[in-house]
Amino acid sequence: MIDLRPFDSLGAANHGWLDAHHHFSFAGYHDPERVHFGSLRVWNDDAIAPQTGFPPHPHRDMEIITYVREGAITHQDSLGNVGRTEAGDVQVMSAGTGIRHSEYNLEDVTTRIFQIWIIPTREGEPPQWGAKPFPKGERSGKFVTLASGHAEDEDALPIRTDGRVLGATLRAGETADYPLGKDRKAYLVPATGAVQIEDVRVNARDGAAISDVEVLRITAIEDSEIVLVDVI
Repeated sequence: MIDLRPFDSLGAANHGWLDAHHHFSFAGYHDPERVHFGSLRVWNDDAIAPQTGFPPHPHRDMEIITYVREGAITHQDSLGNVGRTEAGDVQVMSAGTGIRHSEYNLEDVTTRIFQIWIIPTREGEPPQWGAKPFPKGERSGKFVTLASGHAEDEDALPIRTDGRVLGATLRAGETADYPLGKDRKAYLVPATGAVQIEDVRVNARDGAAISDVEVLRITAIEDSEIVLVDVI
């Protein structure tokens, strides 16, 4: 089953410094049909103006993954972590028992990110943060796990949930398979390009909520950069 969520159907709020689109209910946007998808709670498509950003604010008991599409984001938190994550790379914050952080675009260009929140399956642990480069060339024609709660995904950033965040870059005409399993859910968004899943076309920044599929087969209609979340 594939539920297509076109980009122009998403919740939206333009704050001037932040142009945000929400795949799920968030802040002032509420849709009772789009509160979460399994343990996936938030997928925000944010454009952050130069020299602006999110001032310090708290979180707890949430896995927060930031996928940088363009520009760079600079993170600072109450644990003393400071880091700059560039386009194509990923940062993960396990909010755990509580953390305060800020996220600023200190660049001279607009920064565009996907921010993904997944409900943890382990709570009551100390907060942590990490970031890692994931060169797009290394995910050419296949999915690479970027963040994972599964011990066997040793090269991925760790998250405290039964799930994975994956990325792939496909040239037009290429196909990639992902063994999802019928008891799991997947949410897929092309950062760029367009792909086809079964008979459904998914354009850039559209969302596709996928369930009851044993093996997920994605074919690129155009050169595409894809982000996929696999959750329970």
